[in-house]
This record gives sequence, C-alpha cells and structure tokens, in this order.
Amino acid sequence: MFTGIVEELGQVVAVERLGDSARLRLRATTVVEDAAHGSSIAVNGACLTVVELGPDGFTADVMAETLTRSSLGGLAPGDRVNLERPMALGGRLGGHLVQGHVDGTAEVLAREPGERWESVTFALPPALARYVVEKGSIAVDGVSLTVVAAGADRFSVGLIPTTLELTTLGHRQPGDLVNLEVDLLAKHVERLLAHGALALPAGPVGGAVGAPAGEVSVP
Repeated sequence: MFTGIVEELGQVVAVERLGDSARLRLRATTVVEDAAHGSSIAVNGACLTVVELGPDGFTADVMAETLTRSSLGGLAPGDRVNLERPMALGGRLGGHLVQGHVDGTAEVLAREPGERWESVTFALPPALARYVVEKGSIAVDGVSLTVVAAGADRFSVGLIPTTLELTTLGHRQPGDLVNLEVDLLAKHVERLLAHGALALPAGPVGGAVGAPAGEVSVP
C-alpha cells in the first residue's frame, strides 16, 4: 500500500523487451536504501517487484497486464519516473490509500499556469468517470492529488510548486499519457452494493447477526 507521496525522481536506464513482458532497469538512490530482492516500489504509480538490486538502482519485471493497463510500455532510456516505497505500518498517511494498481491511462489535455501553481486538465476514460468526483482523491502517475473539477469526459487538478518540481507532472505536456488509479474505497463500495452484500440479515438486539432469537454470542 502506498500514499501517493513521491519520494524521488528516478531515471530509466534500460528497457528490455521480452515478448509480452518487459524488464526495466532504473536509476534510484532513496528508494533502494532499505530495499531487498522482492521489495515493492511504485513506478509512475504502478507497483513493481524488485528482481535485481544495486547501490544505484534496481531492476523490475513488467508483465503484459501492466503494459496494457499503464503507460510503462512507452518508457524509454532517459525518461524520468516517480518512485515511492510502500508505507510502513504505523506511518503517516500523507496522501491517500493507493494500491499501485493502475486502472487506466489518460491524456494530458491542457496546462494553465498561475503565478506559482498550474491547473492541469486530463481526459477521463468513460469506464472511470463515475469514480472521479470534485474534491475527491485520485493518483496521477502515482501522485496523490485532489480533483478540482470533474466532468463526464475530463477532470482537472491543481499542482503546487513542490509537485511541479519533484514529480514528472511538472513536465507532462498535452498529448502525454499518465497513469490513473481511482479511489479504492469507491470501487469496493460499488462492488458491494452491486451484489447486495450490505443487505445483512437482522439479528436479535444484543446478539450476533444470524444467531437464533434469544441467544447472545459469547466471544
């Protein structure tokens, strides 16, 4: 589980194409300080597993599902990427709950600079539109952001100077693709409602749900 707070900008060193998968070699320093073989690291919002580790970076395999769902298939040597380690149990949740499971990609439509910040508008895939709401949370290239405005086919966010400087979003231009992960809780609530899982049977007062009348459950 991640929080959408980018720890460093890494760089793609090499991309090895392996049929329906790929192997990425990435240059990084901060996120490999306490990493080990098998550790998880989010790369532009996609949770990848460390398969090789060195003092100046790591290597990760990218399977077909990730290549299809995300923008990682378009990475090339020299590209910068957002990197984040999983949140430690008991750590502060600085952004919002992010799984590192990309739901889809979106195109950057426009950038509108302000005095010290920028408004950026992205296309919104129809399948994800119902999960994106004004003032809700969304992860864009692994960055936890607040939705400023949401329409049927687009949404916008505001980027502060720190985000512009320390993440890839400071350099994304109209036409570029970014990874999206919508709100985890919204997806689970929708699934539960669709299957009627919230319609629990009524139990006796003071007893366990489903217990025979007059009986009280004992821990």
